[in-house]
Amino acid sequence: MEDKISIKGLSKIYGKGRSKFYALNDINITIGKGMFGLLGPNGAGKTTMMKILATLLKPSEGKISIFGYDLKKDRKHIRKLLGYLPQEFGVYDTLYAGEFLDYIARLNGIRDRKKRKSAVDEMLELTNLHNYTDRKVKTFSGGMVRRLGIAQALIGFPKLLIVDEPTTGLDPEERIRFRNLLSEISSKVTIILSTHIVNDISSTCQHLTILNLGKVVYAESPENLLKNARGRTWILRIRHDELSGLKENVSVVSMIMQPDHVAVRVVAEEVNGFSAEQVEPNLEDAYIYFMEIQTGAKLHEYEELHALS
Repeated sequence: MEDKISIKGLSKIYGKGRSKFYALNDINITIGKGMFGLLGPNGAGKTTMMKILATLLKPSEGKISIFGYDLKKDRKHIRKLLGYLPQEFGVYDTLYAGEFLDYIARLNGIRDRKKRKSAVDEMLELTNLHNYTDRKVKTFSGGMVRRLGIAQALIGFPKLLIVDEPTTGLDPEERIRFRNLLSEISSKVTIILSTHIVNDISSTCQHLTILNLGKVVYAESPENLLKNARGRTWILRIRHDELSGLKENVSVVSMIMQPDHVAVRVVAEEVNGFSAEQVEPNLEDAYIYFMEIQTGAKLHEYEELHALS
């Protein structure tokens, strides 16, 4: 059995004629072991791609091989190899956590009661929910529900785990805990992590692909993306009335409002007319630089992205 996922010429098309729309357009990616990050703004096509890989949506064009199995011909076999945590994770909230996982284990074909209990206990321990097995899911926090989502995705011991926007809406502590959990799991399972939150990628993924408007615009390591922004990341301290003029010439990553000035982190080829301190970029800086300056994309939702990160 192969240990990679091969995606060649993948397209997903909606409509016909003038209303024809490419949600994905000629995607070519190879995914190996470990954690693979799929990054891009809202509407880039990430969820469409995740649903296709999870066999929930059929592609319009292209060929996908998952561990040597053809996605079109071997859908039933592929489903036995994967676990999936969708962006909107539905759960029977009147069930107890252990009861819910036992039900999912049954759906995954674990008929033996002892094996099922062992699998449930192992997943609760892995996701740090072992003390909540007899607690109803409706009493769980958002972070606990997402961890339960990972537990249900892993209960069948998959070879591939697909996770779509896993940390959206979580508080910072839960987001860090969730990312650490994914990192731990990635030593045993291939994980595809789709997100628009850059920090989810920076601390977990060794391999990175960026989608924009249904196309691959970047497919290298996070380290190489960082190199693009070196020498192009700045901290400016400007007057409040200078802010509107500044936004026309640079891409703003973040702002801290002070009584007598604004501390602004920006990415730009150069900064003229302002006192600027050059700083080492992080992956957020590199992503904004690449998308807005190198590809010309406009990340309208970035204020939300930064507020959540």
